Amino acid sequence: MDKIRNFCIIAHIDHGKSTLADRMLELTGTVDVRQMENQVLDDMELEKERGITIKSHAIQMQHRGYTLNLIDTPGHVDFSYEVSRSIAACEGAVLVVDATQGVQAQTISNLYMAIEHDLEIIPVLNKCDMDNAMPERVEDEIIDLLGCKREEILRCSAKTGEGVEAILDSIIERVPAPVGDPEAPLQCLVFDSVFNSFRGIIAYFKVVNGTMHSGDRVRFVNTGKEYNADEIGVLKLDMVPRQTISAGNVGYIISGIKNSTEVKVGDTITHVARPCDRAIDGFEEAKSMVFAGVYPIEAEDYEDLRASLEKLQLNDASLTFQPESSMALGFGFRCGFLGLLHMEIVQERLDREFDMDVITTVPNVSYNVYTKDGGMKEVHNPAGMPDLTEIDRIEEPYIRASVITTSAYIGPIMTLCLGKRGELVKQEYISGDRMEILFDMPLGEIVIDFYDKLKSISKGYASFDWHMNGFRPSNLVKLDILLNGEQVDALSTLTHRDNAVDFGRRMCEKLKELLPRQQFDIAIQAAIGAKIIARETVKQVRKDVLAKCYGGDVSRKRKLLEKQKRGKKRMKQIGNVEVPQKAFLAVLKLD
Repeated sequence: MDKIRNFCIIAHIDHGKSTLADRMLELTGTVDVRQMENQVLDDMELEKERGITIKSHAIQMQHRGYTLNLIDTPGHVDFSYEVSRSIAACEGAVLVVDATQGVQAQTISNLYMAIEHDLEIIPVLNKCDMDNAMPERVEDEIIDLLGCKREEILRCSAKTGEGVEAILDSIIERVPAPVGDPEAPLQCLVFDSVFNSFRGIIAYFKVVNGTMHSGDRVRFVNTGKEYNADEIGVLKLDMVPRQTISAGNVGYIISGIKNSTEVKVGDTITHVARPCDRAIDGFEEAKSMVFAGVYPIEAEDYEDLRASLEKLQLNDASLTFQPESSMALGFGFRCGFLGLLHMEIVQERLDREFDMDVITTVPNVSYNVYTKDGGMKEVHNPAGMPDLTEIDRIEEPYIRASVITTSAYIGPIMTLCLGKRGELVKQEYISGDRMEILFDMPLGEIVIDFYDKLKSISKGYASFDWHMNGFRPSNLVKLDILLNGEQVDALSTLTHRDNAVDFGRRMCEKLKELLPRQQFDIAIQAAIGAKIIARETVKQVRKDVLAKCYGGDVSRKRKLLEKQKRGKKRMKQIGNVEVPQKAFLAVLKLD
């Protein structure tokens, strides 16, 4: 065990984490020249395009007689639980900071997570070869943040490979060897799982105590399920089978698991014959934060959509879905996502991997609704709201948001956050003119367009991170949209009472632009319960019935107009309004 080092790389998005991993794999000879490509650990096409890590990947390297296990972490705030489990499987972390941008929100958030798990932190300054790099200034920020000495900060360029060997050497010197007893009862931490269409679900784990042998009978503690370890091994670029894996090492297990919900990240694996006395701390169920309805454009594609979501769930256990139906859109599914980026990725993968065209309704968060008889109901969909007369109070989820920016953009960012019902907690200078501002905000307010607006008003200089901060009572109302008196359930939203009138008016105006004109007037109304708060009318298209009347008596013209009027009246009674798909999407872009 003295020759094993387990470490992860933590960084803000786009600070060069995947590129640094590439150079390490090259330098240690783990990947040969033929297999080498940019972002070699990001094996999804979508990851390479967007330049982000969606699915973490573990890999083993050999350097100077030591075994180095790199446990990669996803980069985005949506996947913070997966990051925490990856960090729990390590003894050290390489903290990568971009020399051109400095410390940003996720750098701090992931760093605190690593410090909580008592990891040895190795600060690294990346992109030092760039013309606009500010190494001294960024080093000052790191020293303020970590309290380390200036000589402990390593400088490198992941692109050219300069300084990468020094990082590998310092991992061997500074990261402690794993502790654990190979003779104790088996105790392994599951930190990731992937789906293979031939072998089923493959779980990645770190052995904390004990030794696992190929063919052992094992139990997953939190799910209570038992399996045979058909194959175990270590993770190079491909999987390499081994007969035994002992304490301190990282590996994979294949046991023919067919269902992704049976393998949960953070679970503990132990022997059936000689179980450990307790599970490893910190296990949580992955909790969906954002909910949206996903409907097929053609009704007959419903079963295909179900099959696609089931296959996608095998690769991504944090996606949840259940059937629902809508008057406007027919049959579909209510899906739960970790966040907005996760929702975007799922939509993109449905389109690319399964060729599914879908309509997605307005995303919303889950609310706790307390009824007057003392019951509590979790509501993910405005249609699931109990009657107004039965509701005692509604509680909505709040987050603690951290925004790091330069002092030039403080005013507009404050205005944006306070406009989203945010409460300022504190603001402090990190270094120079860079500030961190902490807000308590409702999660529902940041779900749609908050991040885009933040980036545009700060010209890309603000970085944003958040974590859950409990539920609070809130004055929420259900806003319905009626077309000719018929409610369109897919356009219903839950919103704060103070914003409802303004939001309802803007929705009506937007729909007026988007709905095609019919042979009859269309009344677009926004309503809270039975009270109409806004109205717009799409005027009817009229045929010119007087075109053939040139001259002649006025009574002839009146007769034709009266006939047209009677026809219009009858048409209005049986008229049916079709809502185009772009109307659903436009609600997301309301400004």
